Amino acid sequence: MPCDLELLMSHKLTITLPDEIYRGLHEHVSQGQIRRFIEDLLRPYVLSGDRLEAAYREMAADADREQEALEWIELAPDEGLE
Repeated sequence: MPCDLELLMSHKLTITLPDEIYRGLHEHVSQGQIRRFIEDLLRPYVLSGDRLEAAYREMAADADREQEALEWIELAPDEGLE
């Protein structure tokens, strides 16, 4: 089981994406939110059991993130892509 410090560490990762994916990412996700967007997409696939539950608890404790999530669920489907 990793220690809490391991869960807080960050590592830089360079990936290559096709042009259409890269452009689409920048059209739909603001520049400062790309890391969070990718992290949220990957989290359920790479964390399991207790670590996943702990990560979700940590996310739920983030008041700004929870407020953003509440705003998103109130949007009409076409508004979320603006």
